This record gives sequence, structure tokens and C-alpha cells, in this order.
Amino acid sequence: MGLKSYDLRWGWFMKVIKYLQVAIESIVAHKLRAILTMLGIIIGVAAVLITMGIGRGAAANITERIESQGTNLLTINPGASSSFGVRGDSGSAGTLTMGDAKTLMGQDLHPALELVAPEYSSNAQVIYGSNNTRNQVVGITANYANIRNLEIASGRFLTEEEIEGQRQVVVLGSELALDLFEGENPVGLSLRIEAQPFQVVGVLKEFGGFGRNNPDENAYVPIGIAQGRLFNAPRYRGEYTVSSISVKAAGIMQVETAEQQIETSLRLRHNLKSDAENDFNIFNQANLLETASDITQTLTIFLGAIGAVSLIVGGIGIMNIMLVSVTERTREIGLRKAIGAHDEDILLQFLIEALVLCFFGGVIGVGLAFGLQWVFTQIPSFTFRVVIQPDSLILALGFSLISGLVFGIYPAMRATRLDPIEALRSE
Repeated sequence: MGLKSYDLRWGWFMKVIKYLQVAIESIVAHKLRAILTMLGIIIGVAAVLITMGIGRGAAANITERIESQGTNLLTINPGASSSFGVRGDSGSAGTLTMGDAKTLMGQDLHPALELVAPEYSSNAQVIYGSNNTRNQVVGITANYANIRNLEIASGRFLTEEEIEGQRQVVVLGSELALDLFEGENPVGLSLRIEAQPFQVVGVLKEFGGFGRNNPDENAYVPIGIAQGRLFNAPRYRGEYTVSSISVKAAGIMQVETAEQQIETSLRLRHNLKSDAENDFNIFNQANLLETASDITQTLTIFLGAIGAVSLIVGGIGIMNIMLVSVTERTREIGLRKAIGAHDEDILLQFLIEALVLCFFGGVIGVGLAFGLQWVFTQIPSFTFRVVIQPDSLILALGFSLISGLVFGIYPAMRATRLDPIEALRSE
């Protein structure tokens, strides 16, 4: 039994090799038809790889930007926590104060909190010469740069003495500096914010943020200047209010503990009863990273599904060409059946030909995808890379072969149903 089984397997292997040669000869003999047939598969494979690569590249870009701000970052905002994007009506939008920030700085009560930095921000007119922009001006303390992982490209950051002394100095984001000074080094020069003069002491490295808090587009001044001279910040219980408080937890494992310590202290300071909602909300950067990861994964799958439609279209094209091939080779099929070829031999021959077309089309499609990936890297305005991973390659090639198998079965079965006598009579 073992020897017989081995002979059967060896016989099948030899048949596959023989029909593989026949398929390649047929493709070479009809080059133009083969190229047009493979075109759908080529485009389909390239589309799957590029669309999934764009999705994964965008995901990696978003993840890097979020992680660059620190996964142990917490942001405390005034107002009740939101539910499904709707903020609770607690009437407390201005109750987060400088006193709250100073309380959280106490290491004895808050050992899980490494650094605390309040900020007060608003939009303001920023002018240098004839250049005039309206950007967000952020009043900060010395810890802010460390918490937000901001780095200096030229000059320096605000010092503790400048912040305490409320000196009119400013640090510019990279994009804002370029807009105002058009390539000139602004360090040491003066500009005006809301008609008041400020000396530029530093310019930040490009951060690559997004949204309204993009550091590249912001100007940073001492928090006392922002609250008092620029924006006339409101007071609550005799203390200046703040827009938010940034907190750096002592470590990634300390984030939940830090949240609990912040919540306990602020509830006590705000005299909230046990059944009352928080009049503040704590935003966890790690939660944003998890949410962004889920969204981008869904986006990648969606884009890959769109690309897969091209593969299905390519598979239908292969079925049409194989049907034409069966019609053209009716006499050949009849002759082979007349001299003893079995239905399974005819079926195997046409299936292998369809699979070979799909395989070659898939390989060329992979090459095209990598070529397009390189082209995208040469485009300066393309802000993220296209990421083609091994699992995408396996998926695209596997799907192309499955398309060949599925759409090659019908033409192959039609070839097996031909009557050899009728087939031999055909012209």
C-alpha cells in the first residue's frame, strides 16, 4: 500500500510539472494575450499592497506622533468628563486654577506624579514686520518642555527666572518661525503679540503634531504674561484659571495611580460631594494611542478590501480569457481526449495555466507596488511612508492564486465536458 501511494503521489507530481511546462509554453506563445490577462491581477495585487501600505503608514505616523508626546502623559481639562463626545453640564468650565496645579506639585501627596505644568492659551495676533498671523499663544511654566518632549532647534527654552519675573520673551514653533521670519534666524529679534513687544529666545525643532495643539504652530510665553497682560484670564476664588494642566507620571506603570491621586486631590480642593460628578476630566495619552490604533487598523482593513475588488475583477478577466482559450483549443482538447487523456488531465492542464497566469501577475504586481512605494518616498508633500509588510505580501499573492483557482475552475470544467468526436470536427 505504501509503495502504491508513493507511485500515485509521484505520478501527480510529474503531471503537474508536465502541465506547468505546457502552461508556460502557451503563455510564451500568446504573449500579448497573457499580458492583458495578467493586467487585472497586476493592478489588483499592487492596489492591495499600496492601499494597505498607506493605511499602515498612516497608522505608524499617528502612533509615532502620539508616542512622541509620551505615553505617560496626562492632561487635566476643566469641565465635566464627556460621554460619547457630549460634555456634561456641570457649570465648571473655569474652575481649574493655578492653585490646583501647585497642589499637584506636592510630591508627598502625589508620589506618582513626576512633573506638573499648568498652561493658559488663547489665539492672538503675532506680527513681525509686514508678516501678520493669528496663532495660538501658550502661557507655560519651565516644566512644560520636559513634559511635552519639546526640543530646541536654535536658542533656548524659557528659564525659571524669566517665567517668575514675567519677562516678555517668547519661544516659537518651527512653522510659526518660518511664516514670520521666512528663513531668517529669529533668535534675538523682536516681534509683537497683541501689540506688545516680545524678544525671541528660541525656536523649537519640528515636532510634527496635529490638531489645534500643534507645537509647530504655537508661540510660548511665561504663563503670568499670558494670564495677566495678554488675555486677562478670569479668576476663580482669587486665583488665575488655567486652560489645562499637563502631568507626567513617574512611569508607564504609574499612570493609573497618578490618575487616582489627581482625582482625589482635585475633588477635595473643589469641595465636591461623594455623589457629585468631577468638574474636570483627565485625559490619558495611552487611551488615545489605543483608540488611534483601533481606528487605523479598521482603516487598513477597509483600504485592503477596496484593493481586493481589483483582484476579483482581474480574476473575472482570467476566466474570460480561459474560456476563449478553451474555445480556441477545442480541436486540441478533442485530440488529447481521443488518444486517452482523462478529464482530470484536461482539468489540471487549464487550472495550472490559470494559476501560472495569476502567479506571474502577482509577482509583477508586487514589483509594481514596491516601485510605487519608492516613488511616494520621493514626494516631499507625502508626509508618511507606505509600509508594505510580509503579511500583506502573503495576503495579496495568496488572494491572487485563489482568484486563479476559483475563476479557472469553470473554463477547465467546460473543457472536460467537450465531446471528443464533436471537438475533432471543429475548425
